[in-house]
Amino acid sequence: MLTPRQELVLGKVVARFRETGLPVGSKNLAADPDVTFGPSTIRSELSQLEELGLLNHPHTSAGRVPTDAGHRYFVDHLLPAVVDAPPVELELVQREVDEAMRVTSETLSAVTDLLAVVTAPPVSTATVRHVEVLLLQPRTVMVVVITSAGEVAKRVLTFPQPVDPGLAAWSKEYLNERLAGIGLGARMLRARLDDPGLGPTERGFLDALRPVFDGLGEGSAGPGGGVYISGAARLMHESRASEVAHLDALLEELERRATILHVLRAALQTPDVVVRIGAENPVPALRSLTVVAAGYGPPQRKLGSVSVIGPVRMDYPQAIRAVRDVAFQLSRYVEELYENV
Repeated sequence: MLTPRQELVLGKVVARFRETGLPVGSKNLAADPDVTFGPSTIRSELSQLEELGLLNHPHTSAGRVPTDAGHRYFVDHLLPAVVDAPPVELELVQREVDEAMRVTSETLSAVTDLLAVVTAPPVSTATVRHVEVLLLQPRTVMVVVITSAGEVAKRVLTFPQPVDPGLAAWSKEYLNERLAGIGLGARMLRARLDDPGLGPTERGFLDALRPVFDGLGEGSAGPGGGVYISGAARLMHESRASEVAHLDALLEELERRATILHVLRAALQTPDVVVRIGAENPVPALRSLTVVAAGYGPPQRKLGSVSVIGPVRMDYPQAIRAVRDVAFQLSRYVEELYENV
């Protein structure tokens, strides 16, 4: 642990560096009204912090910049308890999962001015909620399947002969009895459609409807395997590009997305916000960046994660608060959405 004076100096260096992106010198700190000791003492404390690995001394400047370890100490010990900013508000009521995840990522990126990554709940958590079989015309049937994740799948089928209205009505009742509550993609979902006790007419009709259920859930995880990314252009802004090493490698990882999912998995194991700074990230493409992430979902399990990614020189209080706010609101959203799962 640092002394109170060292913590004050470190906090001031982190704050000034975040604002300007330039090394912070003793004269700059001496002009701060919160720093009540002289330039020689400031220089001594800066040297001590550098020896501890919390500050770095660029050879082109007399000032210091915080290292990854310095930012880590700031986050762990000096982070302001109260952020003077309104909480992030999401408008997710009555939105389907795909749209809700997209709105969340766009809102989070806009609020923080960072790249935002949101992972959707896995398909395995969703179930069939309701099935409709509608006879539109004598030979045309529309099947609508509504899932607990808010997905609506529908398909219009044309038969060579007119469909018995009684058969269509029976199939609706039968499918709701057999499939309601069954997980998407589960073997049982397909097995429930194979009932040897049915007559040939009923079995043949259900076989014709099978394609609707075979593809169910394939789109509910969203593009790229359930990963929603907004604000990638923010990392490529001219004022930030010099701070983000290996930018091309990062963009490739965002395209593959599997690596991002692996990194964000850590957020599902902890109850609060996870902050990975610079070299703490296991993926080389992220080692010049900071990842701030949190899991969301009902208390008993996390269903997905929200995160922001940006330069190590970021506004940590704002990023952490925004991620925490969004995770809390998404948790409430999915608790209502999956109440019957």
